[in-house]
Amino acid sequence: MLLTEEHRKKLNENGQPENRDKDHAPVVKLFLPGTGCTWLLSELDYEDPDIAFGLCDLGMGFPELGTVRVSELQSVKAGGIFSVERDLYFEAEYPMSVYAFAANAADMIVTEDSPLQIAAQELKKEKLPHLKQ
Repeated sequence: MLLTEEHRKKLNENGQPENRDKDHAPVVKLFLPGTGCTWLLSELDYEDPDIAFGLCDLGMGFPELGTVRVSELQSVKAGGIFSVERDLYFEAEYPMSVYAFAANAADMIVTEDSPLQIAAQELKKEKLPHLKQ
């Protein structure tokens, strides 16, 4: 199961119209073993809960914020062996903007604390008006 009921509840809450413009922390990290594919998801679309928003990285050096269908992630097979899995130990420490900033700098999604701390400090220095923490 990619998303637990608890994940779905939080993702749905984050996707409500009154919460859409907030800088949510990722709720879940998904990955495809044996590849560089990683997804940090923060919300589900209010009108279509099969559409998730988050930071998506297909392992080609171009991580970006966007949407993905949960049903498509559930159907992915790599080499006919591996399927998308949930990182059971992932706990977000920062809002999505920090993960996106760090991913942009590293050309891949990073979840290690050191580059995320640097990204958070850089964003704080820039005092970006769209960030709501």
